[in-house]
Amino acid sequence: MHLFLNLWSNFFVHAIDILLIAYILYRLLLLIKGTMAVQMILGILTIIVVTVIAQVVLDLKTLSWLLEKFWIAAVVVVVVVFQPEIRSALAHLGSHRWGRVFLPSGNFIDEVIDAVITASEQKMGMLIVFEKELGLRSFADTGTHLNADVSKELILSIFNTRSPLHDGALILVNGRVMAAACLLPLSEDHYIAKTYGTRHRAAIGITEGTDAIVIVVSEETGKISIVNDAKMVQTDREELKMRFLELYIKTPSAI
Repeated sequence: MHLFLNLWSNFFVHAIDILLIAYILYRLLLLIKGTMAVQMILGILTIIVVTVIAQVVLDLKTLSWLLEKFWIAAVVVVVVVFQPEIRSALAHLGSHRWGRVFLPSGNFIDEVIDAVITASEQKMGMLIVFEKELGLRSFADTGTHLNADVSKELILSIFNTRSPLHDGALILVNGRVMAAACLLPLSEDHYIAKTYGTRHRAAIGITEGTDAIVIVVSEETGKISIVNDAKMVQTDREELKMRFLELYIKTPSAI
C-alpha cells in the first residue's frame, strides 16, 4: 500500500494531470479547427510576442504602456471574439452524450431518402435538418410547427414550389417532422465557394453551432449534399443512405 501511494504521488498523479491537460488542449484545437478562431489565436500570439520584445528585449516604454492597457481588457476581448466557439462548447457540454445506439422506430429514413432522390431527379430544392443531441427548438420556432409523421409524400408536398412552406428548412426530430419553413443562420465563413447559394450557406450555418445533420438538394443542378460539423460533402443517390447513416448513428465525441 505504501509503495502504491508513493507511485501515485510521485508518478501517476502527474501523468494523469498531463494527460488531462493534453486532452483538453486537443479538444479545444478540434473545436476551433477550420474556423476564423485559428487566425484570431495567431493574432493574439503575435501580440504576446510583441509584448515580450517591447518590455523585455527593447524596453520600449510607450509601446509597453499601450500593450499593458490592451491586456487589461484582454479577457473581455477574448470573450467577445470567441463568443461563437464558447457558445458551441458550452452547448456540447450540456447535451446528452450517449449518442444514438438505436434509431427511432419506423422507416422514416427510407421515406426521407426516397423523397430526396425524387427531388434530385426533378431538381426540386430541399433543405432538411436532422436534430441529434443539441436541440433545435429555437430554429423550429421560426417556422410552422407540424409534429407530423414522416412520409415521402409529405416532404415532397412541403418543398413543392407552390407550397407556402417550401421556402425554408424542414426540421426532423426523433423521426418526426417538427416544423417547416424554418429560418436558419447563414454561415459567415468567407472561404465558402461563391457558387453556393442561400440554401447551402444556411446548411453550413446551422451545423457551425450545433451537431445537426443537413441534407441539401440544389434547385439548379439537382445535386445532393450532406452537411455536418460545417463540412459539406456532395454525394450520389446510391451512396446517400450509407453516408447519412454513418453520421446519424455516430456517437458524438465529448468535449
